Amino acid sequence: MVGDGRPYPEHGLSSREWARIPPRQVRLDTLVTTKAVLDLHSLLSKDSTFYGDLFPHVVQWQGELYLEDGLHRALRAALHQRSVLHARVLELQD
Repeated sequence: MVGDGRPYPEHGLSSREWARIPPRQVRLDTLVTTKAVLDLHSLLSKDSTFYGDLFPHVVQWQGELYLEDGLHRALRAALHQRSVLHARVLELQD
């Protein structure tokens, strides 16, 4: 599902705090993106994750899983016909 923006409250996590969340498997078909635009330069770049986290960032809020960061990695996984990817999941309380 494609969303446009973050419907969940601001969490304020830094990159360091995200890194403390252990990755877990997430089914691609359960993710809602928070970005409606895909940058093909980032998608096709060989070093697109070189400076960032290797794992996508997902926010779980009100029963939904929102892909906050890592759309390009999720799309690559889908193009390789994988149904899951490993992501860091932050569970926000309602």
